Amino acid sequence: MHPSAYIFASRALTPEDVKGRRVVEAGAHDYNGSVRGVYEAMGPASYTGTDMEPGPGVDLVCPAEKLPCVLGEAGADVVICTEMLEHAEDWRGAAAGLARVLAPGGLLLLTTRSPGFPYHPHPADHWRFTVDDMDGIAEACGLDVVRLEPDPDWNCPGVFLLARKPEGWDGAGMAEGLAVVEPGPPR
Repeated sequence: MHPSAYIFASRALTPEDVKGRRVVEAGAHDYNGSVRGVYEAMGPASYTGTDMEPGPGVDLVCPAEKLPCVLGEAGADVVICTEMLEHAEDWRGAAAGLARVLAPGGLLLLTTRSPGFPYHPHPADHWRFTVDDMDGIAEACGLDVVRLEPDPDWNCPGVFLLARKPEGWDGAGMAEGLAVVEPGPPR
C-alpha cells in the first residue's frame, strides 16, 4: 500500500467508530501492507478480511459484489477497502456490494488510484478513478460523504473516501446511478 494511502486509511476511523463493531475489509489480500492491525487494536466485535482469492490477511474468499449474499445485507458496521477498486473488473458490482453490506449508520473507508498512476497488475488492473468519479459513486450508492480528497502524494495519484450510509437507506436507483460514472482505464 502506498504510504499516503496507509496514512489516510489508518487515521480516518476513530476508536469510537470501530470498538465493538463488525468490520469487514474488502480486498484484504496483503500484497504490500494493511491497516488491519491498526483497527484490530481498537477492539472491533469482529474483523473479517475478504478477497476474491486466498492469501495473507484473507479470512473469507469472496468478491466484493457477493459480500451481501455471504455476510448479509447490512452485515458490517465498517467496511474498509484500500487499493482494491481499481482491480475489480466489475467495479460497479463491487461498489454496490460494499454499499449493500454496510449497515445503516456505518462507515465506508475506501482508497483507490487515479489517472496518471502506473499500471500495477496485482492480480489485474482495470480502472482509474477521479475525485469526481468517487463523488458520483458515493452519491449513486446513496452514501453521505464525510471526507473525499485526492491523494496528497502527487507521485501516487489516487482518491481517498470516507462515507456514511444514512439511516433509512434503501439503495433505490443505485444501478442506474453507477451506470453514469465512467472511470478511465490504467495508462
